Amino acid sequence: GDIAARLGGELINGRGDILISNVAALKEAGHGEISFLAHRRYLKDLDNTTASAVVIPKDIPFDRLPAIKVENPYFAFSQLLHIFHDIPYVARGVDKSVIIGNNTQLGQDISIYPYVYIGNHAIIGNNVTIYPFTFIGDHSIIGNNSVIYSNVTVREKCSIGDRVIIHSGAVIGSDGFGYVTHNGTHHKIPQAGSVIIEDDVEIGANTTIDRGTIGDTIIKKGTKIDNLIQVAHNVSIGENCLFAAQVGIAGSSKIGNYVIIAGQAGVVDHVNIGNNVIITAQSAATKDIKDGETISGMPAMPHRGWLKSMAIFDSLPEMRKKLSDLSVRIDEIEGLIKSSKDKDTL
Repeated sequence: GDIAARLGGELINGRGDILISNVAALKEAGHGEISFLAHRRYLKDLDNTTASAVVIPKDIPFDRLPAIKVENPYFAFSQLLHIFHDIPYVARGVDKSVIIGNNTQLGQDISIYPYVYIGNHAIIGNNVTIYPFTFIGDHSIIGNNSVIYSNVTVREKCSIGDRVIIHSGAVIGSDGFGYVTHNGTHHKIPQAGSVIIEDDVEIGANTTIDRGTIGDTIIKKGTKIDNLIQVAHNVSIGENCLFAAQVGIAGSSKIGNYVIIAGQAGVVDHVNIGNNVIITAQSAATKDIKDGETISGMPAMPHRGWLKSMAIFDSLPEMRKKLSDLSVRIDEIEGLIKSSKDKDTL
């Protein structure tokens, strides 16, 4: 009953007094565990599960086990993981090996692990956790309740919002890739801007977000960025976007809100991507994309057109041969017609 209440669901087929100790998938769940049905394709697994209880959609009839009916079982699953696996936060303070610069502000209830470097005039908010071997540059800000994992670099003058998670190896505020060629030599353009990461953003492992040349690179609130992603200088990424691994965003591009970019896709420089756009895997956005479009391919095109093109791609050699044969036959027919006309003239 307690779990049903915390999920905001309706308990059926039971009194709510079953002891639940863990969450597991339908096929693997056993006694004392709760599972969930996220899609009808797994109905067979639901019928065969040995879980002690299940979470199911409201429109699924089920009477074999105690069940909790909810609007969104997959979201409920995420909440179950929080219930059973979240570790209560306990501040551990600042390790004696941490190097702290001058005029740095440290918030309350923080956990700064060994061998962290915090630069001059940096601000660390309340309930922040910073894991070992992380670098926080001068004049940078880390917001409340943020977590920064090991070996992260947050360079100077960068601003990290509240409840931000940055995974190991990420680099925030590295120099943008800016050079000017003069007299046969590539001269570096100073990168004088910064990076602003708003609240509730998550940055994956080994992702790099470059600082602006002048002005800022901006990641707006609620956006989630996977591992191994490159965000170039002066890019603006909107709210609540989802970027999968190995995406590359070139300089000065503007990404709208609720944009989804699948793995290994890219966006060229200085283009505008509208709100609610989907860019499918390994596609390249080479021009502005309007709100709500789904695009695919290289260069990218509307997704339906790309699907039609891909459907005939394997047939192109055969189609070419047929066209060549038709061309020969047409030439033969035209020859016969011409010959017939010449005879009539005689």
